Amino acid sequence: MRTCFAMKAGRPEAGGMYGYLKETFGIMKEEQIQKEADGLKPTVKGRFAPSPTGRMHLGNVFAALMSWLSAKSQGGQWLLRIEDLDPQRSHAEYAETLMDDLLWLGLEWDEGPRIGGGNGPYWQSQRSDLYEQALRQLQQKGLIYPCTCTRADIMATQAPHESDGRVVYKGTCRSQRAVRWDVLMSGNGGAKGASPAKEVLRNEAPDAFTAPSAPAALRLMVPPQPLADVVCHDGHYGEVSENLASHCGDFIVRRRDGAWAYQLAVVVDDALMGVNEVVRGRDLLLSAPQQMYVARLLGYSQPAFAHIPLLINAQGQRLSKRDKSLDMGELRSRYTAGELLGKLAHVAGLAPDEGSVTARELIPQFSWTSVPREDILCEM
Repeated sequence: MRTCFAMKAGRPEAGGMYGYLKETFGIMKEEQIQKEADGLKPTVKGRFAPSPTGRMHLGNVFAALMSWLSAKSQGGQWLLRIEDLDPQRSHAEYAETLMDDLLWLGLEWDEGPRIGGGNGPYWQSQRSDLYEQALRQLQQKGLIYPCTCTRADIMATQAPHESDGRVVYKGTCRSQRAVRWDVLMSGNGGAKGASPAKEVLRNEAPDAFTAPSAPAALRLMVPPQPLADVVCHDGHYGEVSENLASHCGDFIVRRRDGAWAYQLAVVVDDALMGVNEVVRGRDLLLSAPQQMYVARLLGYSQPAFAHIPLLINAQGQRLSKRDKSLDMGELRSRYTAGELLGKLAHVAGLAPDEGSVTARELIPQFSWTSVPREDILCEM
């Protein structure tokens, strides 16, 4: 798998490569920085970050298994994080049940809820202060503005975008500030010793953000073309290029009800928790460039991404929590853990048949070259 982060422009200072990396990616753990400075591969840390909005379904289990196997096959660690950002839909009892289901499958985590670790808390609902700090950094760069547009307002300004339901924001509420995108996107914050925010903003002070008088979402500006192009080197699907301006436009980092948006929280959490490998469904593949952009603005090291094919039903739709026949409650009543893992290993190309197998027995069998790229029809 190829690491998809680019170092900031410039040359190492007198402190050597270690000092340069520490200054550039200050959020990285010191031992990881030292390994990269010495040319050694850091310990892989993967993660599984489910939302506790219902019982896990087969697609969730497949993503968890592939993430766990990728990390463990490289001698790495696997972290569990509960993404309970949505207070209306998230419930602690769902989180407890999904942890029980993971343990039933033999997918034990090395860090996370129930066992702890040095990077908690592991529930996003308890990490708001960390997201506030990241938001302030983006505000100081002059890139955050309030938006009162409804989804209906946004949809009324454009033709439907293909068939995927994406909404491309056209900047209706965007302020008319002048942003030096060439300086900001160069990654070095302007001349040495200068304030990056002051270099970026020509006509406005970096602290000139004004809170809206009415409830509003907060959006992050994306650069104009061609600076909006972001390239992700995905470990399974190869190079993926996305133009942020045409794909999504300025995107929300905090909802109008105060809930934190996924695209900000996931970047902050992966960086602060030391996650350096993200394995997940390909439906999130085009989120990777947005997350890379946020990470770059915040000065974070970016994880390596590898996306996996989706499990789909006979209608070609990806499995979801609405498919009750394939949720873990039903699956546990029909199969043993070994039988369920055997079926998933077979469709993933890791086993010649559907024979019962344990998660640990699959570790030496795991190889990305065996995993298909096309979506997988689920007929269980």
